[in-house]
Amino acid sequence: MAKLTDAAVLRLIQFALHEDLGSGDVTTEMTVPQETSASARFLMKQDGVVCGMPLLSLVFRQFSADVEIVELVRDGDRVPAGTVLATLEGPAHALLGGERTALNFLQRMSGVATKTAQYVERIAGTRAQILDTRKTIPGWRVLDKYAAQIGGAVNHRMGLFDMVMIKDNHITAAGGITAAIQACVQEMMHRAPLAIEVEAQTLDDVAEILRSTHVKRVMFDNFTPEMVAQGVEMVQGVIETEASGGITFDTIRAYAETGVDYISTGAITHSATAIDISMKLVVPRTAR
Repeated sequence: MAKLTDAAVLRLIQFALHEDLGSGDVTTEMTVPQETSASARFLMKQDGVVCGMPLLSLVFRQFSADVEIVELVRDGDRVPAGTVLATLEGPAHALLGGERTALNFLQRMSGVATKTAQYVERIAGTRAQILDTRKTIPGWRVLDKYAAQIGGAVNHRMGLFDMVMIKDNHITAAGGITAAIQACVQEMMHRAPLAIEVEAQTLDDVAEILRSTHVKRVMFDNFTPEMVAQGVEMVQGVIETEASGGITFDTIRAYAETGVDYISTGAITHSATAIDISMKLVVPRTAR
């Protein structure tokens, strides 16, 4: 499960701020007195699922501990356009310096959560659950998977290290499905055990995978809904089932109605559109 407490998230924020600020916010330094205080509000400009609120404090506290943040919504809330997400008070230099970085995180993550929620709603009433994938922005893996989770998806493996996923290229290199599975089982006698998932490209592949007692999940790769239904019937609940490859928003309902356990889609992360959010600053008259 992805968490925003991961040290990688703070490093990413620090990198993003350095990327944006460089040697300094020259416009703010030239136009706004250092002692100026201000307040700001983050405004949702379109309907959507909010995600990334905890990052506001992580961004602005990099500038000053004096920035006070009041979060008015929580991650996962579905809000209409015009909703104020949070209010901030503190040094104007801090608010202006962190504005774009905070918005970039909040807009992207809310976009992923919103798109994911649309996919989840699309298959409502079936047993299927949406899985995310590794098709994420490089460096953003934790954030993209957290946002997908907030939108209602189930996190798949975080990377190449936390699950055995035998795909077509592994099968080719190992000399076949059975050989690949046996190699993994043998290797895990000397290391911590991991769940094994195997990709099937045909129904014959499914039959071969079912002959092993070590596989937790079979993935029907680029199957039609009709083929997935046949695969689910063959499995009969002995192991978990997943449909993947070429599944779109328009076709995902047909796949879900086959009885498959999971449907993985990279679209919820690699094709998500950022939600329009703005920050509006207000400076007290006495500070002008």
